[in-house]
Amino acid sequence: MKKSTVAAIALAGSSVSLSPLAAAQAFKMGGPDAGWYAGGSIGQSKTDCNTSGVAGASCDDKDTGFRVFGGYDFNQHFAAELGYADLGKVTASAGGLNAEVKNTAWDVMAVGTIPLAEKFSLYGKLGWYWADSKLSGDLLGSASQNSNNATYGVGAGYDFNRNLGLRAEWQRYGNVGGDSVGGKSDADVYSIGVVYRFR
Repeated sequence: MKKSTVAAIALAGSSVSLSPLAAAQAFKMGGPDAGWYAGGSIGQSKTDCNTSGVAGASCDDKDTGFRVFGGYDFNQHFAAELGYADLGKVTASAGGLNAEVKNTAWDVMAVGTIPLAEKFSLYGKLGWYWADSKLSGDLLGSASQNSNNATYGVGAGYDFNRNLGLRAEWQRYGNVGGDSVGGKSDADVYSIGVVYRFR
């Protein structure tokens, strides 16, 4: 009896925020909007740089970043995505010496999309990454470290037609790196990309 009551309350609450038609569209898998897609993006990466422990040190925390990805649209609202990202590098210098940390990552994401009009949409991404950080230079020596943590982002999409679309997004990779490469850093990537849907 209690389980039935809880289920009825939950169903009633969902019906307030979603009409039956909207709910059916949101949770129905397959149909004309389902299918595989692939794409790539390029933009600017910005990685936190901590030089507080090195006197007279300066830091360049911006670089070019890019990502290639593929995924599957279950419907127009939900997708799963796998990507490989070059997060660029961050460079520190002090007393004529330099250190450089370069970060790359694989990520797997769940993507939720809200169509705004016939061609425009907003989307959010949430997932997990596995990163490889490499330290080089004459300031701190050489080292490498693997790390993994949450990644998330938001973006806007524009569809030229049924197959080809454009993305503009921001994505964060939290706590990349570790003590071996100078500490953990958040890496942000602001990018523009193209996506092609095979449907």
